[in-house]
Amino acid sequence: MTNAWTLTGGETLLPDGFTDTDLHLSGGRITADRPDDAQSFDASGAWILPGIVDLHGDGFESIVQPRPGVHFPHALAYAEADAQMIANGITTGYHALTVSWEPGLRDIAISRALVASLNDIAPRLACDTRLNIRWETFAIDHVDEVIGWLAARPGDILSLNDHTTANRALDDDSAKLKRMAARMHLSPADAKREINRIWDRRTEVPAATDRICERATALGRPVMSHDDMTVEDRLTGRARKVTIAEFPMSADAAGAARDAGEHVVLGAPNALRGESHNGALCATQAIDAGLCTVLASDYYYPAPFHAVFRLHDAGVLPLAQGWALISANPAAAVGLQDRGTLAPDQRADLLVVDKQTRHIRAVFVNGRKVLDRG
Repeated sequence: MTNAWTLTGGETLLPDGFTDTDLHLSGGRITADRPDDAQSFDASGAWILPGIVDLHGDGFESIVQPRPGVHFPHALAYAEADAQMIANGITTGYHALTVSWEPGLRDIAISRALVASLNDIAPRLACDTRLNIRWETFAIDHVDEVIGWLAARPGDILSLNDHTTANRALDDDSAKLKRMAARMHLSPADAKREINRIWDRRTEVPAATDRICERATALGRPVMSHDDMTVEDRLTGRARKVTIAEFPMSADAAGAARDAGEHVVLGAPNALRGESHNGALCATQAIDAGLCTVLASDYYYPAPFHAVFRLHDAGVLPLAQGWALISANPAAAVGLQDRGTLAPDQRADLLVVDKQTRHIRAVFVNGRKVLDRG
């Protein structure tokens, strides 16, 4: 399959804004000049945009297990997630893989199998697929294993999550506990007992968190803090060299990150819907206030693409600036210096989007046309 192309007739989003210019691809990279063997792609009436870099997509879990107890083969799930990501313009995607103390869907044995399956299938996927390893801070027994994965898989990133502290306060009849229990294949009462059991090890959590952060940063892996509530949470993370605030719950926590020049990741479904589904920080308001630099798909792969157009239509950000939330900024946040913008020598990851319909006409990954809707 050829990867030498010249895209003609489109309006291309370059680092300094939109311009009417041809875009040349060769050898998986963007080039300044047209390759001698280039095929032409007619992008008339379309925008040519950088591919979407999605730092947190846990919609994958609902493909692995669409109903409680219904578990599909991991290779099939990865292939289906790949098709969905490419169809929605995601050319670099980080599956949010939870490493937990829980039984059920998030059992460590399933996490191990998912890592092994991705190692096998990744070369056959169209999207550059990586892992955002969501280590639950009470998963104390799995620290060394996670460090081993980070050492063996240099493209992955680490996210620190503590859902145990909040879940411990759930009432026995709460809807959230019931959902969690279904995921764990337990009754709500048994799920609550499991939460209380692991809570008894809470004094071990700070040392385990210090160690995993120290090793991850020594390996050069970006580390995110998940669901920061307060300025103090952000300061604690920064002391551990956690450089990205992922889904902060308050404007104060997001502001503390931005004041330090750190990236802030919020959910694209939040920005697309115009509100948080759980009453947390509103992404639209945060973006308008300069408190958010990155949008991630979270649980819904179409969200990043459509959220940027909603922000444009609502007058929050013009398209060129809004697109950086899902391309240049996430790439920069995790140190991917070879993508996120359309400039010479960058990876040729890009979308062709019809201006009138806003439908994705084509997707190119590493210079290969992997989707063509005519």
